[in-house]
Amino acid sequence: MEFVCELREKMTYQHQYKHKGNVNLPVGKVVCIGRNYADHALELDNPVPDEPVLFIKPATAVVSASEDLILPTRFTPIHYEAELSVLIGETLCCASEEQARSAIAGIGVGLDLTRREIQSELKNKQLPWELSKAFDGSCALSPFLESDGIDLAHCRYGLDINGAERQQGNTEMMLTPVMALICHISQFFTLQPGDVVLTGTPKGVGVLNDGDTLTLRFADEPLAQCQCISD
Repeated sequence: MEFVCELREKMTYQHQYKHKGNVNLPVGKVVCIGRNYADHALELDNPVPDEPVLFIKPATAVVSASEDLILPTRFTPIHYEAELSVLIGETLCCASEEQARSAIAGIGVGLDLTRREIQSELKNKQLPWELSKAFDGSCALSPFLESDGIDLAHCRYGLDINGAERQQGNTEMMLTPVMALICHISQFFTLQPGDVVLTGTPKGVGVLNDGDTLTLRFADEPLAQCQCISD
């Protein structure tokens, strides 16, 4: 426990652009979407939802996907879920799609790290997911690309582990598209500058192991690489 807490104190995350360095925005909450790809819902024997499933990770969950990824042994096994990430640059409340589009400060790829066994127990007890989804270090974010010129309706992204493709996502396959998601979220939670939206994971989730090398990709461009280290 003390070792992990010492690591937490040393972790200093700052939003980054891939080609321009630090983003002048604070680190805020991360609003996540569950089951936004039908094939992922089915691979875990979950029903396909009628509307987006929302949950939140706190700012303390956020770490860089360009640095060693710590897997606390008291939390293992930990599963990976690669997702398109959207950095919010302006306040959004009950937003229109036009307002949402103008508020996007960057696009990247993130990992929603999950204690799957604990999540299953919580779901069976009809309890919230925070213990399985919102722990320290449970959201690893790549640097962001500036959003100008990116068609959010047609984005490819993915995760490679040890050089082999494990997940390949395409926003064309989302149950709820990115812009509609942001608008939907803003009906319930005000999005503030520095907040991030994780838009849901495609099929192919699995367990992370000590020593795994992870590469997060947007289209054909690697955005971040890190190695998993068990404490």
